[in-house]
Parts: sequence; structure tokens; C-alpha cells
Amino acid sequence: MLFNLLAPLGDEIIFFNLFRYLTFRSGAAVITALVVCFVVGPSFIAWLKAKQGEGQPIRTDGPEHHLITKAGTPTMGGFLILLSIAVSTLLWADLTNAFVWIVLFVTVGFGAIGFADDYLKLTKRNSKGLRSRTKFLLQIAIGLIAAFVIVEVSPEHLRTHLAIPVFKEVLIDLGWFFVALAVFVMVGASNAVNLTDGLDGLAIVPVMIAAGCFAFIAYLVGNTVFSDYLQIQYVAGTGELAVFCGALVGASLGFLWFNAPPAMVFMGDTGSLSCGGALGGIAVITKHELVLAIIGGLFVLETVSVIVQVASFKLTGKRVFRMAPLHHHFEEKGWAEPTIVIRFWIIAMILALAGLSTLKLR
Repeated sequence: MLFNLLAPLGDEIIFFNLFRYLTFRSGAAVITALVVCFVVGPSFIAWLKAKQGEGQPIRTDGPEHHLITKAGTPTMGGFLILLSIAVSTLLWADLTNAFVWIVLFVTVGFGAIGFADDYLKLTKRNSKGLRSRTKFLLQIAIGLIAAFVIVEVSPEHLRTHLAIPVFKEVLIDLGWFFVALAVFVMVGASNAVNLTDGLDGLAIVPVMIAAGCFAFIAYLVGNTVFSDYLQIQYVAGTGELAVFCGALVGASLGFLWFNAPPAMVFMGDTGSLSCGGALGGIAVITKHELVLAIIGGLFVLETVSVIVQVASFKLTGKRVFRMAPLHHHFEEKGWAEPTIVIRFWIIAMILALAGLSTLKLR
């Protein structure tokens, strides 16, 4: 909003030229989202505690000690993330940019699904929430709408193409199958973050790392000079997503303040589904869907651990891991929660650096 109101005045008042710079607005988005979290967070968490009483229902099929250590902690903290992202993005992004609205639509839409799931868990006092099939179909519906709009507003020569990392000239035209791929990326990323969100602070830092990486990628992809130098696909308008990513980084930092062990609040599906969906949407728009699988490799590992565990048990009756997702396996091996969380953060950072290296390896 500030860009649309003040940037045109830059020719008359030199100070307003600042609002034309993506780097300035992205940095401002980080700070704004962080401030919103710090200002709203304490009273919001106090309100959640008063309303939820016993807090989030703890899964009985998870580690036994969670029934004691996690009891009474309120959930739906993801609403704080959504609020911070929305306020910051609407304040600092170019609101005439279609990509910004698409990503906001996916973020809020997936967040609404997560909110419904969290609400049902609280009112029914169990960890079931929405039926898996219902949740999945709603995610697909939102993903389909977003995918069709992305195809329509993307450059014609890239609309249905998949870019392959490292190979600079390889573009695979998937036709309308690209829509299915885009939905898979958004829904898959959303649920992968959801599976990772099992320990205090475990999911939010990798989300923040991935958002920071995609802020950089969006800026490069939307800049003709840098995209030409790096020989990556130029997609006009994607630079504005750096502002959204900045808002996500700031919101993640702010939420981590309250989610650091021992957590004062859980993000719940409201936060995990929305954050994952946002990363998926940005990856599709910037033509870096495959790079997301590297940068968000920790989310992939957690998801694969669940798939392997279920498949192994159904086929052989034996479990590969002591418990899935993967972070619970290490809990069962006796690792302390902070140890698991910090080591997984380190892995997330290493994978993010590996993903960013594909920008230069051409």
C-alpha cells in the first residue's frame, strides 16, 4: 500500500524514492511483521490460554512424555503468523502485483483449513480434527485455483514449463499437467511442514530459512540483469514476492520468540499448513519447484520417514523407525528435545545452502 501511495511521489520528494526499492521494502516487511508479533503476541497468547483451558489435545500415539511436558500449551498460534504476514505484506508490497495476491490467497486459504482443523481438535478434545480426506480435498481446491491463475498470469513461454536446476537451457513443457504439479508442490509443502511441526521451534526456523532463501530467489528471478547473469528463467513481477518472503521471515522470528523451548504456544495446523503452502506457491511462481525440495529438504526427510514407516509396516509388519516422523525416532532413542531441534536446524541450513548453490551451478 505504501508503495502504491508514496512511490509515485518520489520525483517530487526524494525521500519517497526509498519506497521504489525492493530491498528497502523487503527489510521493512521483516521489521513490521516482527513488531506485530511482539506487540500482539503476549495478549493474544493470554487470550488463547483463557479460551482453550487445557490447551491443545496431545496425541496419544506420540512420545509418552509429551502427555506431560506439552499439556496445557495453547494452539492456533499460527494465527499470529498469518496476521503479521498479512499486515506487513499489505503495507509494503505492490498491491497491483498479481503474484502477491496469489500467494496471500494460498497462505490465508490453507491457514483457514488449519484453523478449522485446530478448532475441531479443541472443541472435540481429541487430536483428530478435520477428516484427512476433507482437509486434503480443500487443499487441492485452493491449490487448483491458485495454479490456474499462476498459469494465466505467468509469461507465455514459461506458463506450463518446468525448469531443471543446474541445466540452464532445460525447460520441460508439461502442458496442463503442470497444474497438477503445481497443486502437488503447494499441498505437499503444506503437509510436509505440518508433519515437521512436532517439537518446540522445530518447524518455524526451517520455514524462516526457506523464506529467506526464496526472498533472494524471487529478487533474482524478477531482475533481468541478475537472471541473465545467472542464466535462470526471468519471470517479470516475481521480485515483489521478496517483500512477502520478508514478511514471512519477520513473522517466523517473532513467533519463535514465543515458540522457543519450552513453547508458550503452538502454531498448530493454522500456522504449519499456511507456511508450507506459501513456500510451495512461491516456488511454483518463481519456477524453482525442484529447488524447494532441496532448500526444504528437512521437510522432505520428515515426510519420507512417515511414508517409509507406513509402507514398511503394511508390507512387512515391521517398523523402520522407532517412531515417525523422524524427530520422534530420535526422541525415542533418548535425544533431548533441544538437541534434536538445534541439529535439525543445522541440517536445514546446510540444505538451504545446497539449494542456493544451484543458482550458480549452471
